[in-house]
Amino acid sequence: MSGQSLLVPGEITPVRSVPGNIRRPEYVGKPAPTPYTGPEVQDGDTIERMRIAGRIAAQAMAEAAKHISPGVTTDELDRVAHEFMCDHGAYPSTLGYRGFPKSLCTSLNEVICHGIPDSTVLRDGDIVNLDVTAYINGVHGDNNATYLCGDVDEESRLLVERTEESLRRAIKAVKPGRQINVIGRVIESYAKRFGYGVVRDFTGHGINTSFHSGLIVPHYDSPHATTVMRPGMTFTIEPMLTLGSHDYDMWDDGWTVVTKDRKRTAQFEHTLVVTEAGAEILTLP
Repeated sequence: MSGQSLLVPGEITPVRSVPGNIRRPEYVGKPAPTPYTGPEVQDGDTIERMRIAGRIAAQAMAEAAKHISPGVTTDELDRVAHEFMCDHGAYPSTLGYRGFPKSLCTSLNEVICHGIPDSTVLRDGDIVNLDVTAYINGVHGDNNATYLCGDVDEESRLLVERTEESLRRAIKAVKPGRQINVIGRVIESYAKRFGYGVVRDFTGHGINTSFHSGLIVPHYDSPHATTVMRPGMTFTIEPMLTLGSHDYDMWDDGWTVVTKDRKRTAQFEHTLVVTEAGAEILTLP
């Protein structure tokens, strides 16, 4: 594996402004969102609006990813995604969510998820996860992907490639009438082929007018995930695989989650809607 030194927190720049004409989610300026009490199955109008939100989120992520290069700061990636979403009339869902100070998450190397963009400079050989969610027309679209920065070692490159493949396999397993735990069963069985850890404490989630509806989508074979999938249900699948243990530590910022053994980790995510035939990906650029 890469001999890169471990990450340390950088300096966080001031909160970026959002034009006043862009609608904010209800949780902005509050300590926590109002608990969601609506249905997990969405109507056609909501799903169509989620397609728009998902497309903007995917495009913003792709735009930020173009700037991944040694010497670039994670804060610069945040700026690119922030401006793209605002330019397209969308609010960056993470900005102000439970106090999160930035418009996307940047999780490098040993960071499992929720890394805060800051003055950290990307290095040759890093792997970089971008997690982007857009809010527009009252709904959210959420996606993430892990990218290679410069010349990445083979072990890390394979981890990234196989994590993306685990997401593809999980999406194919989505069918009406199946329990949600089939998703984690598929991911975990695939990851075990390579001796990868599968993160348990951070999961996929229901998403709609709410960023996190309360529906939980584990990425391991959980006997408790017995919710039956129905057409119109909308949720994310976002497997996090590790080169070692699935155990984690959290930085003092209360957000940045790192592998306990500090080995590398990768993640990929799409927002989906269950259809009669299987699943439609809503976060396509």
